[in-house]
Amino acid sequence: MIASTQTNHPLVNVGPPKSSDTVLDQAFAKLKSFGLRITQPRIAIISALIKRNQPSSIEQIHGDLADGSCDLVTVYRCLAAFEEIGLVRRSFFLNGTSLYEISLDGANRYHVVSKDTREVQALDAESVAELQATVQRIEARLREKGFTNVSHVVEFFADTAAAPSRGQKPVAAS
Repeated sequence: MIASTQTNHPLVNVGPPKSSDTVLDQAFAKLKSFGLRITQPRIAIISALIKRNQPSSIEQIHGDLADGSCDLVTVYRCLAAFEEIGLVRRSFFLNGTSLYEISLDGANRYHVVSKDTREVQALDAESVAELQATVQRIEARLREKGFTNVSHVVEFFADTAAAPSRGQKPVAAS
C-alpha cells in the first residue's frame, strides 16, 4: 500500500461545523450545496483565505498551509472549483498574477494595488458605493442590449501616497 502525506477523502463523521466562525460555516454550506465534499485540504485552503482577508496568490495561500496538508496542485484545483461555484473571486493583479479572495456574498470587492510596495488595500466604502452604482447601470444597459452572463473586473493601481513631511500640510482630496 502506498502511504500519502495528504488526504482528499471526506472527513469521517463530519457534521455541522462546530466553529463559531460564520464565514467558515457559510463556506462549508456552499460546498455542500454544490455537492462538493468537505475535505482536509479544502478546509485548510478556505481557512487560509479567511485568515488572509485580502486577495492572495496561490503560492501565498499554499505557503500559509501547514506542511504536508496539501500540495500546490491541490491548491490550484480547489481554487478553480471554488471559483466555479462562487466561493472565491479571482482578480488579476501584479503583472497578471491571479489573486483569490473569499466571496460568499457574491459582491465584488474593489481594491487599489500599490505599484511600488505591491500592497493591496480595499477601497473606501464611499468609493465602492459609487463604483457599484455605476457598474450596475452599465450591466443593466448591456442586458437590455441582449448580453447575458455579464461580469466585470475593475482594479486600481497607484503609487503609494507619500506621508507629508514635517511642516507640510496634507493635500486635500477634491
